Amino acid sequence: MEGIVMTKRVVFIVCLLSLVIASVYGAAAAPSAFKKAQADIIGKMGEIPKPSRAYRIGALEITLANPFWVTMKDGYVAAAKDFGFKVDVLAAPSESDTAGQLNFLETMVDKKYDALCVSPITPFNLIPGVEKATRKNVPVICVGTWLDEEAAKEAGAKVAALYSSDFEGQGYLGAKYIVDQLKKVGGGKVAIIEGLPGASQGEARKAGALKAFKESSAIKVVSTQPGNWDRNTALNITTNLIQAHPDLKGIFCANDTMALAAVEALKAVGKKAQVIVVGVDYIPEANASMKAKELDASVA
Repeated sequence: MEGIVMTKRVVFIVCLLSLVIASVYGAAAAPSAFKKAQADIIGKMGEIPKPSRAYRIGALEITLANPFWVTMKDGYVAAAKDFGFKVDVLAAPSESDTAGQLNFLETMVDKKYDALCVSPITPFNLIPGVEKATRKNVPVICVGTWLDEEAAKEAGAKVAALYSSDFEGQGYLGAKYIVDQLKKVGGGKVAIIEGLPGASQGEARKAGALKAFKESSAIKVVSTQPGNWDRNTALNITTNLIQAHPDLKGIFCANDTMALAAVEALKAVGKKAQVIVVGVDYIPEANASMKAKELDASVA
């Protein structure tokens, strides 16, 4: 019975830890919203229980090659300090290394952490590792991205909690900005540079962007291609896009890394002033580019 109580306590604390992690990126812009969300959780579940010891938390991110995930790592470290945890943060070498991320998770399960926070690259790649954690009674929290519910259930992989963002809403907001700007000039042709095919956040952002674009009869989507979260891939896609569609007016990118590459490609051919580019994540480099009046917008 004591083991069950302790597991629930760990899960509860890590749920709040996940909230703090996610808030690191957005709380500065909307501190009242974060405080309300935290108060709602405490109201429903009670005050944060005082840890009986320093819990060991393992956190597995997508990759530290992207500044967004570096900020998330900083959030884990800060939150662990606030709540009296010990935390280890690992990540795959790249945003497409699904096998490498799974290897990290399977190793982490063997290290007997009290709980694991994971951000799967795709809805499927970490299912074997989460199943292993389930067998060893290690609670797993999905942060940001998630597992495919049916596949996880079939494999016996249980997730104790999920803390995520409205990725489809992010895509909708970004594309809606482009639509609103293009209304001033009568509409035009637009394109979408997606993330990694099958990645939950990328697919949802694409769906949201398509929804916004299709709401306007003045907008024509001429291309939607996977950029794999990769700067060089996005740069090449943009270069080819502007050659195929010299009258292109807008590009929505599923993250800022690809959006910055699109800006670079357009500048190289003297077309940036013509094309509105919007990204997602509001990483520091995107902020600097917006201040320089190059990147048009980023959804935080």
